[in-house]
Order: sequence, then C-alpha cells, then structure tokens
Amino acid sequence: MPKVRDILGTAIGTLITAAGLNFFLIPNRMNDGGLTGLAVVLHYLLGWPVGVLVFVLNVPLLMAVTYFIGVPFVARTLIGVTLLSVWLSVLPTHAVTHDLLLATLYGGVLSGTGLGIVFRGGGSTGGTDLVARLLRHFVNLSMGSGLLGTDFFVIALTAVFFGLRLGMYSAVALFVGTRVVDLIQEGLDFRKAVLVISEHGDTIKQQVFKQLGRGVTELQGRGGYTQVERPVLLVVVSRSEVQEVKDIVYHADPNAFLIISTVHEVLGEGFKELEARRRPGLHRSS
Repeated sequence: MPKVRDILGTAIGTLITAAGLNFFLIPNRMNDGGLTGLAVVLHYLLGWPVGVLVFVLNVPLLMAVTYFIGVPFVARTLIGVTLLSVWLSVLPTHAVTHDLLLATLYGGVLSGTGLGIVFRGGGSTGGTDLVARLLRHFVNLSMGSGLLGTDFFVIALTAVFFGLRLGMYSAVALFVGTRVVDLIQEGLDFRKAVLVISEHGDTIKQQVFKQLGRGVTELQGRGGYTQVERPVLLVVVSRSEVQEVKDIVYHADPNAFLIISTVHEVLGEGFKELEARRRPGLHRSS
C-alpha cells in the first residue's frame, strides 16, 4: 500500500495538474492529450464535468488492465485518478488568460509539473498508460507506440471538433508537459561527469582528491587502434568545479583526452542521499 508521504505527493501533484487544466487549457478548449484530454473533448460535446469524465474513463480501463494483465500498482493508480477527478471538480474552470500561446505554455508546464511530482513519488494517474498496456496485451503493440497513438488520437479529435489551430496548440501543450515531466523525473540538480584518458592518471587522480575532495573511479580502457591498455578516470563534479578539473588535467597532461557530459541526478556519497524506496512489483531478492 502507498505510504502517507506518497499519497500527499500525489495529492499535491494532481492539484497542480488540475490547476493547469482548469485555469489555462480547458477554458480555451485545449488539452495535453491522454484520457484527460479526451475528457475535455467530451466535456464540450456532452456537457459532462471533466472531473467526472476522467473518473468514468479511467476506472473501467483500470479494471480491464487488472483483470487481463494483473497490475501491481492498482491502489496507487486508483488514488491518483480519484484525486485528479476531485481536484478537477473542486477547482473552478476559469481562464487566467485567453492568449492561446500563454495558455498553452503555462497549462503544459503546470500539468507536466504535477504529473512529474506524482510519478516521482511512485504514483500514477492512469490515462494513456492503461490504454497502452491493453494494446500491448491484445495486439502486441509496444508501450511507446501505444502512448503516442493514444495522444495523437486525442489531439486529432481536438483539431476535428475545435479547429486545427486549437489542435496544434494542444500538441504544443502535450510536448511541453512531456518535457517538464522528464525534467521533474530526472531532477533539477544537474552535474557534470568527466572522463579522463591520460598516461598520467595517478597524478590527476591525486590532485582531484586533494583540490576538490571528490572521489574518482578508475576504469580500464584499451585504445581501439593501438590496443594499448590505460586507465580511464571518471569523476562527477558540480558545474562550478568543471573548470578546476580541466585545469588539473591540463597541468598534469596537456595531451589528455577529456569527455564532459551532463548528468541529471547523482545519488550517493558526496551528493544527494540515496533513498531506499520500494516500488510496487519490485522485490529484493532474499
């Protein structure tokens, strides 16, 4: 069963998502795809409240997935769907702006932020994920294709019933929301991973220890052309420390080879604490 903290995170995340929908997207007849987007389309066609439609569309799908596939996160998904439906019903549907570009961007950012918080806490709001699982089960369609196909279908319906312009803006909202979800999931505290290939690896390693106090992992590498084996150093540092690493390497070996890449989240000693979280369906081996 979900922990109280996870339920609180789901409540906050679904509230933010509902705010993005009720204050920016729904009043302007736009959506960001998924079953919630379908609920928005049906809301304008049938007159039913969006919150009710979200629940009505999700629960039968959740029951079908549980029956045919057996999903371990039923409780979390049901909580997420219920809370999102409640927030959509409680919050007023009021347009903060009728500027379609602003509504698209702010609606997508808020919706994506909320979903990212829900996902980061191990929760779920159902939606296209359930549809994709059923499609994979019955027609052997990949999850990615199922998700993309469902979102495309909803955006296409928006364009058909409300015009191509609103359909295009809804596609932008979907793109923005997806990128924000990724950002929340991967973390905002970007770091730099530096790979150093040098004949003076020991000197570089000692200077990194001394000047930066960072750990260094020594890997074994082999030149593809020369077949000469030499150590490859891996060190992860903050963005402000990158120049110091470059200076250390340059003074030790001007001919060294460096690869510097961005990492979105680093967990472990010297960085963010690694929190042990046990996800549904994941079990430690005894």
